[in-house]
Amino acid sequence: MCGRTCLTLDPDQVLCACKYPSRNNIKVEEQIKQESETPEWRAEFNLGRRYQPSYNIAPTDITPVIVSAAHFSEADDQQNARVVVPMMWGMIPSWHKGDYRKHGLTTNNCRLEHLMDSKLYRGPFKRGQRCVVICEGFYEWQTTKSAKPSEREAYLVYVPQESEVKIYDKNTWSPANVKLLRMAGLFDVWQDESGDKMYSYSIITFQSSEIMSWMHYRMPAILETEQQMNDWLNFKHVSDAQALAALRPATSLKWHRVAKCVNNSRNKSDECNKPLELAAKPEKPKGMLAWLTGNKSQHQHQQDNVKSSAEEQPQQKANLNTIKRSPSSPHVQNAAKRPRCEKSADIKVKSEPTDSVQL
Repeated sequence: MCGRTCLTLDPDQVLCACKYPSRNNIKVEEQIKQESETPEWRAEFNLGRRYQPSYNIAPTDITPVIVSAAHFSEADDQQNARVVVPMMWGMIPSWHKGDYRKHGLTTNNCRLEHLMDSKLYRGPFKRGQRCVVICEGFYEWQTTKSAKPSEREAYLVYVPQESEVKIYDKNTWSPANVKLLRMAGLFDVWQDESGDKMYSYSIITFQSSEIMSWMHYRMPAILETEQQMNDWLNFKHVSDAQALAALRPATSLKWHRVAKCVNNSRNKSDECNKPLELAAKPEKPKGMLAWLTGNKSQHQHQQDNVKSSAEEQPQQKANLNTIKRSPSSPHVQNAAKRPRCEKSADIKVKSEPTDSVQL
């Protein structure tokens, strides 16, 4: 499973990070030194869409993908050369008609177990449309524990770096010494009615090995060595069976837990890939948001006061009823017999002895 990635390099930096060993070696002071080559950046039109570096890349975004240069040239010297092509994440079937965004299929990942049985993936694979998706790391959510999707722990998974390199801190590395994570994929080319092309890809996944099974039951096919890269990309000289044999579980990975801000694909903050303990805490609201929050709290406080008063009223009425009904209160008893209007508070009522009352 791979549902989100991180790649913050611009095109020139991507090419620097994607240098690969040349087949031509030179002799320097009695030692054989292996030269490196820089791939070509081939910016396809892709219906006007462009690659944008991001800390939180999601499906339908455009990202750099490595393919064999033989897809674009028949020259012999291009057989082992590599080209970087920006492509959309989520393969568009070449046979789809209409709006490319409405094919209705989930094509972010391609299951290796069903690759040869799939109408969608079998064609690109047989045509040698094998590619390598690059990133600084991919995000994965732990699904092996019972939790709501919004409460699952998220992790950034990446390849081990040199001791001084911290993948989440670009101040500690450069494109020349960072090790990008490389995932095997398939790509296809879709054309609209005008003949304009859109390149798109899907990442190959299989059942997780022990290294990731504690986190998720699926994992991407990660290419750890240059030999695996060559076997997967060189469709001219490497058979389908040999290429599939290059897809095996990774033997060395690292990860750290990240903040929940990565859950929202619209959040492109540099807090997304930081370890949870280093991620900034949410700031207190400011400006209009603070005013609205304050008013909401004040309104809630008023509601609480109204509720409290409403709860006290029955008790007050109960106390008043007790006073009215109490025989020990002469003021209450006389109040019912008192005239509605009294001219003077000094009027004296003459009382007669009880035994002189005549009926």
